[in-house]
Amino acid sequence: MGYPDTQLFIHGEWQDAADGRTLPVKNPANDREIGGVAHAGLPDLDRALESSQRGFTVWRDFTPAQRGKIMRKAAELLRANADSIATRLTLEQGKPLGEARGETLAAAEIVEWFAEEGFRVYGRIVPHRSSVSTRQMVIKDPVGPVAAFTPWNFPINQVVRKVAAALTAGCSIIVKAPEETPASPAALVRAFQEAGLPPGVLNLVYGDPGEISSYLIAHPVIRKVTFTGSTPVGKQLAALAGAHMKRVSMELGGHAPVIVCDDADLGLAVKCMGAAKFRNAGQVCISPTRFLVHESVRQDFARAIAEFAQDLETGDGLAEATQMGPLANSRRLKAMTELCDDAVSKGARVMAGGHRIGDVGNFWAPTVLDDVSLDTKIFNEEPFGPIAAIRGFERLEDAIAEANRLSYGLAGYAFTRSLVNADILTRRVDVGMLWMNMPAMPSAELPFGGVRDSGYGTEGGPEALDSFLNVRAIAIAHA
Repeated sequence: MGYPDTQLFIHGEWQDAADGRTLPVKNPANDREIGGVAHAGLPDLDRALESSQRGFTVWRDFTPAQRGKIMRKAAELLRANADSIATRLTLEQGKPLGEARGETLAAAEIVEWFAEEGFRVYGRIVPHRSSVSTRQMVIKDPVGPVAAFTPWNFPINQVVRKVAAALTAGCSIIVKAPEETPASPAALVRAFQEAGLPPGVLNLVYGDPGEISSYLIAHPVIRKVTFTGSTPVGKQLAALAGAHMKRVSMELGGHAPVIVCDDADLGLAVKCMGAAKFRNAGQVCISPTRFLVHESVRQDFARAIAEFAQDLETGDGLAEATQMGPLANSRRLKAMTELCDDAVSKGARVMAGGHRIGDVGNFWAPTVLDDVSLDTKIFNEEPFGPIAAIRGFERLEDAIAEANRLSYGLAGYAFTRSLVNADILTRRVDVGMLWMNMPAMPSAELPFGGVRDSGYGTEGGPEALDSFLNVRAIAIAHA
């Protein structure tokens, strides 16, 4: 199957940018240009904004049952086309084909869950204090057109969480998807188009991130902003949204601690964290990064996870044997080199990897570093790559203090057989999502989001709908 050039999607039609501009798309496994994507200018954004306003006036009056029918049809189409969509995703992003297919199928599940959750957007009746003939109601209405900004590491998953919640709530949405990985989010949008979504309810644009974000967020049509990406960019966009009194949800960067206690099942810890660490070449916001391992088991854990890393088959994501694909771009290769060199210069030991693979494509060997100093870059900056950094601890209190030392608070992991330890970890590790004795298992029905500098708001569970809804009080007295 070939890789398609990707157009903008505005008011139900696929179209080139008004000025004809495009951007190249490259395969990270071989650096070859495989296609192009339309580059939106301000006239395109104006058309998308007008379309989104018109789409909202239609969609807000659809019942939950009517919305849900269209959304479930889109989910069916995603499943039916999962293989072809996954191939496009792997070609443009690099992750193994199995992971790409899993991401596509997970998107279908998310759409279906939100389609059903629309039936549970309830208001309430509140008795009046002095008059039984006065009816007081609390109702929930869609906030209005939404601007969504999504990254390249999960180009379907990060879009579908925003789109599904917005559509369920009755909002229209403009998605600014990543230029590096445009074809897979376009396939997601096409599923909604073919399912019968009215024109204007969902628009898709690509182009200059700074230009598009500043224009859309400030525009009076947009009433809600949702962003997934780095903390520095998220803070800038949140500040801009605040200046215009726009509703905001932010899913930002992480630097997930892993606490391995002295009583942990090491085999389970290695199996779960090895798979999680090297999934999507470590380019995951909830990827485990800072491994805090009790000194009594640290050496055994380090050796075991290093063996896990060395046994991984790294290569083109389209190859059947590949377990880890390339990094998304050459910038990530440079970052991995700097992180490793800095750690080693400060006393870290390379247990596995620590180097680029070959000179074609963006391949980096799965890497394990032991005895990593706290003053290294990798223990202070989100690595976003396939490097596991390990250091020891003696007391659980010290491990928790280190887990909470940074301003990040997205995800965390822990391994222990002790209910006492589990209770302490539950109450003291300051993250939005904590998995114990298991890998990360996000699902549509659970909140997905962080605390502190990792953002606010959530993209899962019933709570995800809150930021797409206005809550209003209505009182009606007999005339």
